[in-house]
Amino acid sequence: MIKYTATGNSLLEQFEVLLLPPHPTRNPLPKSTINSSQIQSKIKQTESHPPGTPLPDSLPSELRQLLTNLTQLAPFPAANNSLKLHLWKLSYRLWNACVDFSNAAAIRSPSSNRSSQNVTKLRHVAADMLSLAVDVVGVHSPAIKSASFYYKTGLAWHDHKIFDLASTCFERATDLLSKLDVSKILDAEERKLLLDLNLARSRTAWEISDKNLALTLLNRSKTLLFGSSAHFIALANQFLAFAKAVLSRNENNGSFNDVLKLLNEALNLCEKGLSISRTREETVEIKELKSKTMRFISAVHLQNGEFESVIKCVKVLRENGGEKGDHHASLPVLAMKAWLGLGRYSEAEKELKGMVVNKGIPEGVWVSAVETYFHAVGNAGVETTKGVFLGLLERCHVSARAALRVIHRVVGDGNGIEGLRTRGKVVAELASDERLVALFASEAVAKERTAMHAVLWNCGSGNFRLKDYETSAEMFEKSMLYIPHDLENRVIRAKGYRVLCLCYLGLTQLDRAQEYINEAEKLDPNIICAFLKFKICLQKNDHCGATNQIQKMISCPDFTPDFLSLAAHEAVASRALPVAVAALSNFLNFYNSGKPMPTTEVVVLRTLVTILSQDLDKEAEVLKFLKQAHKRASELGAESFFGKGEVGRREQNWFAVTSWNFGAKCGKEKNYELCAEFLRLVSGFYSLMGVGQMEENNVTICKSLIMTVSAMIASENQNTTPLPDAEVKHAVELLERAGKILTSLSVGNIEGDIHFIYVLNAYDMHGRLNNLESQHHIVKNFAGTKTCSPQYLLQIGLNASQGPRFNAEVATFALSECLSGFLSSPSPNYQDVALIVRRLIAIASIHKGNTDDDAVLSMYKQAYRIMVGLKEGEYPTEEGKWLAMTAWNRAAIPVRMGEINVAKKWMNAGLELARKVAGMETYQAYMEDYVAEFEKKFHTQIAGEIQPQQVQ
Repeated sequence: MIKYTATGNSLLEQFEVLLLPPHPTRNPLPKSTINSSQIQSKIKQTESHPPGTPLPDSLPSELRQLLTNLTQLAPFPAANNSLKLHLWKLSYRLWNACVDFSNAAAIRSPSSNRSSQNVTKLRHVAADMLSLAVDVVGVHSPAIKSASFYYKTGLAWHDHKIFDLASTCFERATDLLSKLDVSKILDAEERKLLLDLNLARSRTAWEISDKNLALTLLNRSKTLLFGSSAHFIALANQFLAFAKAVLSRNENNGSFNDVLKLLNEALNLCEKGLSISRTREETVEIKELKSKTMRFISAVHLQNGEFESVIKCVKVLRENGGEKGDHHASLPVLAMKAWLGLGRYSEAEKELKGMVVNKGIPEGVWVSAVETYFHAVGNAGVETTKGVFLGLLERCHVSARAALRVIHRVVGDGNGIEGLRTRGKVVAELASDERLVALFASEAVAKERTAMHAVLWNCGSGNFRLKDYETSAEMFEKSMLYIPHDLENRVIRAKGYRVLCLCYLGLTQLDRAQEYINEAEKLDPNIICAFLKFKICLQKNDHCGATNQIQKMISCPDFTPDFLSLAAHEAVASRALPVAVAALSNFLNFYNSGKPMPTTEVVVLRTLVTILSQDLDKEAEVLKFLKQAHKRASELGAESFFGKGEVGRREQNWFAVTSWNFGAKCGKEKNYELCAEFLRLVSGFYSLMGVGQMEENNVTICKSLIMTVSAMIASENQNTTPLPDAEVKHAVELLERAGKILTSLSVGNIEGDIHFIYVLNAYDMHGRLNNLESQHHIVKNFAGTKTCSPQYLLQIGLNASQGPRFNAEVATFALSECLSGFLSSPSPNYQDVALIVRRLIAIASIHKGNTDDDAVLSMYKQAYRIMVGLKEGEYPTEEGKWLAMTAWNRAAIPVRMGEINVAKKWMNAGLELARKVAGMETYQAYMEDYVAEFEKKFHTQIAGEIQPQQVQ
């Protein structure tokens, strides 16, 4: 900053006289002189302060206080010109000291804002001091010089954004100059000060949002141009600056009119300035400002959507610039955007292509133009964008940052799968261009190279999500061009190879996928590589290879059980059920490892059982995992294994029901051994429940226990191998549990067939233990229940009367109860009645023998009583004949033994029965004749010679 000098030597001499110390004998100096001396002392202190070091905060305030004290003594008498001159010189000294401080700060280092403000405060003091002595005699244009101090101080406050003080300074300067006759000011610098002051005051008013005052001051400045082209340029620039400020705020369309007014004012000033310009330099400067203003007018029209006006402005600029015209970089951009706004894409394309040959257009401008064009035209402009970009690569040095912007814009968001595919192909062509690859090769653009890789990678990811694996693979391959071949990027390259493997898996190009995953494994062997190899084996239907790959996955250092779960899902999706079983089987091994597991053990076991259920002949494996589930639930507790509340209850029911269903299936397929094992698990799962829940399932538990024993017996019969004693005892225990449940159940809760099967099984098992009393007790209790029926008793009686488990007492009881039940029926089935009678006679004959002949005879008599009153043929004829003939034939032995009375009983019984049976008339006559003859010879001594003949 320039220093100022005050006046000539004569004034300096007067000033030095005033500085002489007062003589002790003289009168005391006036207060004004004392204050000025104190001010001088402070100024000396300021001058002696080292430049470049912060001023003390107290110095400006102390000087301001001293000046305030002096100001209170004003106005000074006109005769006291020496004091005014003294203040004048002190003001200049203070100002020049401030200049030194500012220059030193600019050279060494930027001072703090606080220190800089202290310097400005001192400038303000200097300006006020000069204003206090403004009417000093002997100084040329003192008002203009004082106004200049205020103007420069106001500019400093404006720079500090303390606009109220800036406005104060400008207003003081304006007041000082308002007293002058402007027409008499001839000095060019002084005239320029008048205009600059007005413009500065206008700028400050604009900053404090007093726009009306700002514009008023600008319009008032038109009277201060003094016919100078430089003045016109300054004023036009200020109008342009205000227009740019409004335009940058992006306000609503209402502000465009204000902007256009300001720009038109600037344009008019340029036109007037051109008319008075005298030198070539002035003309060039004004023309450049005019073109700049018109370009802003074009921009305003473009922002307001007035595209036709933009085209007109651009045309005028190009035609009115002389032979060369205006080829500013913004013109083709403005024209292109206007053509795009009008929907005339061919003209916009011409403008864009024209930018390629215009070497004066900055990189940022054409990149922005390419982005704008592509954004408007979309997929239809992909080829044009590619051509322009390649042309720019040939024409000039394109930075990596610019190339990245273009690629990023072309990638965009696409417009459906076709849009993404089209853009992807163009991006792939651009990214694989050798010049572009070379552009990103240096370490100086490492950041841009990483960003380029990310853009291509994200584009590939987008296509992958849309299942466009072909385009996705191409994008990922091109992204590999932007990964350096060094150790630091091995992991990133491996990641790229793994993703490419996925793409070619999607395209079912399995050999290509295998190549990529092999490359990835060389760079970074990890669990993902092993898993992708597993997927390849699945797609090749190589189930053995997939199963082996599961073991390799487990051996990876970064293995987690989640991958086994994922492998199982993949195997199920590929219908490779054995592989899924292998994955989940290995998964189960980690539940005791302490590792965090992605799902609960019960879910894995349930999934295994479900998968195996979909395959034939896997019942044995299903049983293995159901047993494992029961074992783990027993070890951990039902709640810990199955879960709590309703969820746990449903899980437990699922395993129990599944066991029942598989047991039923195996039973239908006559695989009784597995059937017994499955049914045994049903009660096992339900027994893990709480008491309340167990009671809800008592019926199912009871059935499973009974049917388990039935399956054990069926398996024994099927294999013709007797049950071991331990199995028999276990069966008895199961039946005892079932018996207790049956006792607790109310009538109707369980089917009669199940109760009946229970009795049969219990009879069988207790018979194996030779516990005849228990057999009888079980049957007797069953006979007393409401679920018992004569048919059940018939079957029990038949079973007890034959086979290795013969029990005459049980058979007699069951058949007798059954006979009573049949006979009490309104319409008995006499076929069954006859069968029971025959079997009771047989049991009695075998069990009693001849020791209790009356018991057997009573059965025949009971049969006779049953037949009495029946219609012919109602009682089975063959059974009736059997009764009559067997009763008659039983008399043979008593006759031989000489037991005449016993013989007569049996002959009479046979005869009576024969009379009730149709078709035995001949036998009846023979029997009657024989009985009559037997009675005649009753007293013959040779009783052994007269014997009844056997009835055949």
